[in-house]
Amino acid sequence: MQIGLPALSSHLQKGIKSLYTLHGDEALLQQEAMDAIRQMARARGFTERSNYAVQGANFDWAEVMNANQSMGLFGDKQIIEIRIPTGKPGKEGSAALQRIAELSEGNDAVLTLIALPRLDKATQSSAWFASLDSFGVTIKIDPVERGALPQWIAQRLNQQNQRVQAGAEGQHALQFFADRVEGNLLAAFQEVQKLALLYPEGELSLEQIEAAVMNVARYDVFKLSEAVLAGKAERTQRMLDGLQAEGEATVLVHWALAEDIRSMKRVVDAMSAGRPLAMALRENRIWGAKEKQFERIMPNVQMSVVNKLLQAAHQVDGVVKGLPHPDWPSEPWQALHRLAHMMVRVAS
Repeated sequence: MQIGLPALSSHLQKGIKSLYTLHGDEALLQQEAMDAIRQMARARGFTERSNYAVQGANFDWAEVMNANQSMGLFGDKQIIEIRIPTGKPGKEGSAALQRIAELSEGNDAVLTLIALPRLDKATQSSAWFASLDSFGVTIKIDPVERGALPQWIAQRLNQQNQRVQAGAEGQHALQFFADRVEGNLLAAFQEVQKLALLYPEGELSLEQIEAAVMNVARYDVFKLSEAVLAGKAERTQRMLDGLQAEGEATVLVHWALAEDIRSMKRVVDAMSAGRPLAMALRENRIWGAKEKQFERIMPNVQMSVVNKLLQAAHQVDGVVKGLPHPDWPSEPWQALHRLAHMMVRVAS
């Protein structure tokens, strides 16, 4: 049975199950979800707890199986936690997880929590994951995307009886906060907590937030791609500056930008051959958030524009690899900034 993270609280109020599988890369949210399950379990008499971290092919699954099938000390109820950082339990682990799932049915003396990273579609279709989902509760931990981050911050402030000012000033404060912690939800949580230590309950001004919140944002090239395709010039600039400050490889940044341009070229070619946009996107494996951006952009993009971007990407590739071009800055980051903003103009 699958439930969303927002539904976990109401689910637990109705009683806990014997098996929970949590998967996702947002460590803070996964930890909070596990804490909530543990707290409810302790209130229902689960006093013992054991932890297992699956590291490599030599992990002893027999120990986990024995713990799962044995009663706790003096017959106490027990919590068994299994963390699989790679998301790949291996052949022996796959069989063990299926058996653990089967044993969980009707077992009110053992609560098993399994923590996994974000799983691809193939892994979610595996026999062991299907068993966990069939016999227990699976919870997908989705990341808090940039667009939802200001609201998430506002909710966390509200939990400690703090809030931003009403109107545009408060929204500006939340946007400022989000810019400083983007891509680092644990740091965002810590910065929210810091505001509770620094200021009393009630309304927070923009000046107070600016004085307190550190710049702990983390960026990656895939989020850069989202910003570029959304046509957001300021965010693109900020992310490029952040990637440069973090020491990201220029060749990787160029690859992300060039790959989007190549995708544009393939879609334009397909549309020129008579394929509908939706079909062209599917054939070129453009899905999810990127699919929505392409649906917005591509109807207005001409072949000549895409060819110009493609030529620019080729020239910047040389700059990044130490081969200067007379039409481009010789410094790789400057060239990448210029290429990205060419794409922003097309996307906007």
